[in-house]
Amino acid sequence: MILIINGQKKNFAAPLDLQAALEQEGYSDMLVAVARNGTFVAKTDHSATKLNDGDEIEIVAPMQGG
Repeated sequence: MILIINGQKKNFAAPLDLQAALEQEGYSDMLVAVARNGTFVAKTDHSATKLNDGDEIEIVAPMQGG
């Protein structure tokens, strides 16, 4: 299956949930906000969110600064 993560196409084995995709991309221990196809997905829903071929995932990490 192909997912578009932060604008880049990436191949994954299907079936896949959002939590597994985040782990494979190295985000499992990070505080991030995630959207699937433009809709925010709460952290508590990551493992229940099944992904489909062509889904667009945006991952945003908070930044410090001022």
